[in-house]
Amino acid sequence: MNADYVLALSDSRATLAAAGGKGASLAQLVRAGLPVPDGFHVTTAAYRQFVTENNLQGRIRVALQSANPADPATLETVSAQIRALFAAALIPPAIAGAIRTAYLALSLPGSSLPVAVRSSATAEDLPGLSFAGQQETFLNVQGVDAVLDAVQRCWAGLWTARATGYRMQHGIDQEAVSLAVVVQQLVPAEAAGVMFTANPFNGRRDQVLLSAAWGLGESVVGGTVTPDMLTLDKATRQVTAREIADKQLLTVRIDGGTAEQLAPEALRRAPVLSDAQAAE
Repeated sequence: MNADYVLALSDSRATLAAAGGKGASLAQLVRAGLPVPDGFHVTTAAYRQFVTENNLQGRIRVALQSANPADPATLETVSAQIRALFAAALIPPAIAGAIRTAYLALSLPGSSLPVAVRSSATAEDLPGLSFAGQQETFLNVQGVDAVLDAVQRCWAGLWTARATGYRMQHGIDQEAVSLAVVVQQLVPAEAAGVMFTANPFNGRRDQVLLSAAWGLGESVVGGTVTPDMLTLDKATRQVTAREIADKQLLTVRIDGGTAEQLAPEALRRAPVLSDAQAAE
């Protein structure tokens, strides 16, 4: 792997500066022995080289002069301008080659492994700040060309109106931010959700909170479905509270991506996780 542009998922060099917040956390989880789907980081060095070779920084700076965080319309206009610049740019051959090599190393010969292509920003979930949901993630991406396109769209996603405005409101230097991308083998999940290792509603660190819904996790993090919520005692792993939601939608894999479908009637009010599954 090209050490400047691509790193193995577990690489100790996958720091916040090189791999963004999500990437650095995933690297720690892999090194801790947890069952993390295999993949690789496209580093912030790749993003910066892409910006440099396509002469984007000056044009980004000019576009940002019209942005006013108090006026959402200006943010939308500036975001569209910057993202159009990214869409028209070309990934430098050295970066494209490094990504191609890393992706093909994940796949069986002759196959196109489905992957998740996930943004990982350097200004991500810092103390007192949360960038959750502000950048792009693409699921069920298959083939080298599709992976390269998704990486480029992730880079452009650093400049969504929401993320740009949030950085402005909190005084984050727009020229200092950059974006890494995590490419991981996609789990063909029957159910997915989010686990909080401390209860975010009451701050209790002796409790775990699980959200769960049918299908891929995009519907959960995107807020298009209300998931089941389970509270567990961390020491005993016993479920102490359970709220079963009416889960009307689920995210499913389709050719070249994902789609939302109506959940089968039999699943809508059925518990997604048993007590034993939640404990596991």
